Amino acid sequence: MSDPFNTDCPGRAVLNHVTSRWGTLVLAALWDGPLRFHVLRDRIGGISEKMLSQTLRVLTRDGLLDRVVEPTRPPQVSYELTAIGREVAERLTGLVDWIRLRMGDILAAQQRHDRASGTPPLPEQAEPVDRAAPVGQAHTRRANRRYSG
Repeated sequence: MSDPFNTDCPGRAVLNHVTSRWGTLVLAALWDGPLRFHVLRDRIGGISEKMLSQTLRVLTRDGLLDRVVEPTRPPQVSYELTAIGREVAERLTGLVDWIRLRMGDILAAQQRHDRASGTPPLPEQAEPVDRAAPVGQAHTRRANRRYSG
């Protein structure tokens, strides 16, 4: 049995792949179904093509994604979750949705902490959150607008 708390456990590398910023967002973005590379890149704001390629390669190697090549000219490549990828994406999507739901409370707590400790806010800024749409629905609306005409 794997124990990610142990430094030499191979499960720790997988934990790092899944819980990295880009790994989590890629898995959550694919929850609604397969996406082509450029759609996935557009869905995940701030990710470079190089970082997306590396993340897709690692998650595919871990067995969480399938790379599907359509026999067209030029070939069209899309990525989709495998069965075990769906298991982990379900949990991560829940986490992303929870963050979306509680972001106002988290920002308020950060502000209280910064005021009480007298330290300036950390340089990272929370990105604006669309609280109305769960992870997959925001993508669906955006994709429908993009390809509807």
